[in-house]
Amino acid sequence: MVDWHSPKTLVANAEAFSKFMHVLFGLYIWEFATSLDFDWQFISRKKSFRWPLIFYFAGRYSLLFALIGITIALNVTTEVNCQALYTFNQVFGNTAIGLASVNLSLRTMAVWSQNRYIVTILVLIILGHWSFLLHGILLKAAWVDGSCAITYTDNKILAISFIYSMTFDFIVLCLTAWKLAFPANSRSKLIELIFGDGLIYFVIAFLANLIATVFMLMDLNAVMSIIANVPAAIASTIVACRVVRRLTNFTSQGPGAFTSTQGSTLAFRSNINSDRRLSVKKGDGVQFQMDSFVEYDATGKIVKGDEFDPEALVINNEFKRPPY
Repeated sequence: MVDWHSPKTLVANAEAFSKFMHVLFGLYIWEFATSLDFDWQFISRKKSFRWPLIFYFAGRYSLLFALIGITIALNVTTEVNCQALYTFNQVFGNTAIGLASVNLSLRTMAVWSQNRYIVTILVLIILGHWSFLLHGILLKAAWVDGSCAITYTDNKILAISFIYSMTFDFIVLCLTAWKLAFPANSRSKLIELIFGDGLIYFVIAFLANLIATVFMLMDLNAVMSIIANVPAAIASTIVACRVVRRLTNFTSQGPGAFTSTQGSTLAFRSNINSDRRLSVKKGDGVQFQMDSFVEYDATGKIVKGDEFDPEALVINNEFKRPPY
C-alpha cells in the first residue's frame, strides 16, 4: 500500500504535479490560440457585442492569467513574493471557475426564456458560489527551499467550493436537459444544436468538478488533494466558452432555415431570422416577392414577426408597396 505522506512519495507527486500543470498550460494555450478569431471578430467590430459576452471574455482571460502565474510559480529560481504570486493565481483561478458556471447558467436562463423563477434561483446560487470562491482565496505562501510553497490553506473551504460547483453544474445540467427534452413547442434547429452537443458540455463541466471534489475529499496528501483542481477549472472554462462560441456562431451563420442579421442567443432574445422569400401571384401574371422576418428566442419560440396579408397588397392587379 502506498504511503501517501512519505517524503519520497511527496517529492514524486510534486514532480508529477509540475509536469501535469505544464501539459495543461499547453493544452489551454492551444485552445486559446485556435479560438482567437472569435475574439477578433468582436474587437474588430465585425460582430456586435452583447453584454453577456463580458462573462465569456472575463472567464477566458482570467484562466489564462492564472495558468501563467502557476507556470511562473513552478519555474521561478530566484526568490519572489510568493504570497502575492499565489494570491494572484488564486484570484484569477477562482474567478475563472465562477465565470464558467455563470456562462453555463446564462445559457440555461435563455433556454427557459428568462423565466423569473429560474433566473431568481440561479442568481441566488451564483451569489452563494462566489461567496465560497472568495473565501478560498485566503491562503498563505512563502519561499521555502528555493521555491514557492503554500504554507496554509483552508481545505474545508476548498472542498465546500468544489462540492458547491459540482452541485451548481448538476442543477444547471438538469434544468437545461429538462427544458430541451420537453420544449413548449416543437424543436427548432437551435434546440437540436443545444441538445445535440451543447448538453454534452454541461456533462463535462459536472464530471470535471466531480473528479476534483473526489480527490479533495480523499485527502491523500497536500499535492494529490489539489491535483485535479486546475484540470477542473480548465475543463469547465473550455466547455463554457465553447458553448458561447458555438451558439453565437450558429446564430451568425444561420444554418438551415435560419439567418442572423446581427444577433446572438447570448442576448437572450436573438435576431434569428427565418428569411423566407414569399411569392404571391394575383390576376394576369402579377407577381411580387418579399422577405418575411421572424425573431426567435433561445428556445426557438417565435417572439416577433412581420404580420401581413399578401392578398391585401394587390388591388386591381396592381402591386401596392407595404406601409413599412
